[in-house]
Amino acid sequence: MRIRQRHRWDLTPKEAMALQARLAAEVVRRDDFAAIGRVAGVDAGFEEAGATTRAAVAVLAFPSLQLETSAIARLPTRFPYVPGLLSFREVPAVLAAIEQLAVPPDLLLCDGQGIAHPRRLGIASHLGLLLDIPAIGVAKTRLIGTHDAVPDERGAWVPLEDRGEVIGAVLRTRRGVKPLYISPGHRIGLESSVAWVMACLTRFRLPETTRWAHRLASEKPGKTTAP
Repeated sequence: MRIRQRHRWDLTPKEAMALQARLAAEVVRRDDFAAIGRVAGVDAGFEEAGATTRAAVAVLAFPSLQLETSAIARLPTRFPYVPGLLSFREVPAVLAAIEQLAVPPDLLLCDGQGIAHPRRLGIASHLGLLLDIPAIGVAKTRLIGTHDAVPDERGAWVPLEDRGEVIGAVLRTRRGVKPLYISPGHRIGLESSVAWVMACLTRFRLPETTRWAHRLASEKPGKTTAP
């Protein structure tokens, strides 16, 4: 899969924030996709005390959620850890992994935020724009925003709001577990984002896309088995 680079990556944090503000205006927050047959999870981890970024993409057939293909890439970590600028630290390696795919997935589920971000451009929105693929942010923790309590029922969710704007959903994927923070990344609306995350769940808190990608990005090399 060929990827067109739209901007430099050797930016200062101040330059990166300004770029986020510009790119956020291009994010499409409504459904803009056809049939979905391949869903992908992307995640990144770090090796050698953070000196190397190890990124993974796991592509699953839908609706079976069986692993179809995967790729891993390792690149030197060039950007410091700055809250709100996760994509500048991780996306170069994620793109290198995705570039290895022969066929692009139809939908990305990213371990991180979409528009639930101070400048409305989390890693899912950034990747969705760069790849022109529908993308959803599936985060385990809240970055910004406030919300009411989430009922302890599978599939229950409440809006996540910031400065009077609904930026995501706080979704209970299983009874008795902490909720996930779901936000549109690009070319998908909020209700569809929640529906697709639920469709990618089995019996665990996290969707299968995220579980596969996390295993590939974080675990020691070895035989790949079901997460």
